[in-house]
Amino acid sequence: MEYQNLVETIWSDRVLLQEQSHLNAISEVIHALDEGRLRVAEPAEKEGDWKVNDWVKKAILLYFISQSMRTETVGIFEFHDKIPLKKDFKSRGVRVVPPAVARFGSFLAPGVILMPSYVNVGAYVDERTMVDTWATVGSCAQIGKDVHLSGGVGIGGVLEPPQASPVIVEDGAFIGSRCIVVEGAHIGKRAVLGAGVTITGSSKIIDVTGSEPVEYRGYVPANSVVIPGTITKEFSAGAYQVPCALIIGQRKESTDLKTSLNEALRENNVTV
Repeated sequence: MEYQNLVETIWSDRVLLQEQSHLNAISEVIHALDEGRLRVAEPAEKEGDWKVNDWVKKAILLYFISQSMRTETVGIFEFHDKIPLKKDFKSRGVRVVPPAVARFGSFLAPGVILMPSYVNVGAYVDERTMVDTWATVGSCAQIGKDVHLSGGVGIGGVLEPPQASPVIVEDGAFIGSRCIVVEGAHIGKRAVLGAGVTITGSSKIIDVTGSEPVEYRGYVPANSVVIPGTITKEFSAGAYQVPCALIIGQRKESTDLKTSLNEALRENNVTV
């Protein structure tokens, strides 16, 4: 994008924010984010790889710096912030149930449903995804098509450092109730996370479906069915159980998300 070099220049010299033309350029980048013409991260050529546009995150941070606090009233609600609320949901083909909130600079594709929930600036939520009650989509998180973020799910955000990878949840994934996905964790296509799974950038995700465990860090492969687990770790004071996540099966193409999870649980005599 033609603004990339300009954003990098302003990032190096904040005095340039005093010029209206530069403020306008930063604002136009945020508008492009809001409309989905620009993304903080996007799929790379190699399947499963993503490219982070760190200059876009720099533009968001510069936007924060350049904006003044303002009051915005919506019905009985009053907000006082630097970033306005997203608007025009009808024209965007997005269903929003009160009191869901999305900030300007986030993108919501047609068919997205927001139950009472929150979507932060820089986030990208693709077509037909459901953000269920009290779920949060953090800044710059990338959520694919046909994803279900169940009630109380916490998708972490990241703005600093600019080069840090955002959370990525790929197409068709099902994130169960009260799951936490943070620190640039990556959830592959059509993966199913059972209730209460926590995935961080350094989390151990252990595939226990074969004769030997296979370990991943901060990444859940496509079609995996995952539940919470624990693993023994040695400390100076002794051995203790610490959280991990267990891949206990694979989602079948012939079944939906709920059925996939339930089948995997029954096959492994697990209740969650």
